[in-house]
Amino acid sequence: MNYSLVKDLLSLVEDFESENSVNIQELNVENFLEWSWEKKAQKKINYEKETLWEGKESGRSPESVISTLFVRLNRYAKKYSKAAISHSDFSTQDDFIYLISLRTSGPMTKTQLIKKNIHDKSAGNLIITRLLQRGWVQQENSSFDNRAKVLCITETGIDVLEGQMRNIRLATQIVSGNLNESEKIELIRLLNKLTKFHEQIWDQNPPSENLLDFVDKQYMIAN
Repeated sequence: MNYSLVKDLLSLVEDFESENSVNIQELNVENFLEWSWEKKAQKKINYEKETLWEGKESGRSPESVISTLFVRLNRYAKKYSKAAISHSDFSTQDDFIYLISLRTSGPMTKTQLIKKNIHDKSAGNLIITRLLQRGWVQQENSSFDNRAKVLCITETGIDVLEGQMRNIRLATQIVSGNLNESEKIELIRLLNKLTKFHEQIWDQNPPSENLLDFVDKQYMIAN
């Protein structure tokens, strides 16, 4: 049984009774539901009033702001990542991202690794080739399918990654900025939800030339 839900519900009922203590006859389930709905609606109105963004008064949509902020945050993150690998043997941030993927998720095929990091095949292959040439990654026979080859991080790759992890961790902490712990958890929840939405689209390998129409028709995001 979810006791935290019961506690929250009891607390809500206490607030309801406190606000309506004068009118005892108003204390019933129907009025409680109406009261709670009004509270939720008012909270939403207050939150929307408090949340401001550039262009809001002229009608700029929340979707436009979200898209712009993602682009900007991605650029900030790239700058911090670039700083984290300066004076190291890494050529790009993708080098250590691919190594981290293999270390945390284990061996995987080239296709799986490229797909995990949302890269085009050509760009992903260039990164993998570079990692293989430097001896940070090696190919082995798959334990599940002898016909397939999987990529594994080598001891040299682990050493190179560990040597730079302090700066990499610092960069990730800076990206999180001034968010407190509860805000970070809420952001993770929302980003996971958004990521799953996009993953189900890309799992279908939609053609780039018809991508927007494909998503609009399949998922009706415009509605």
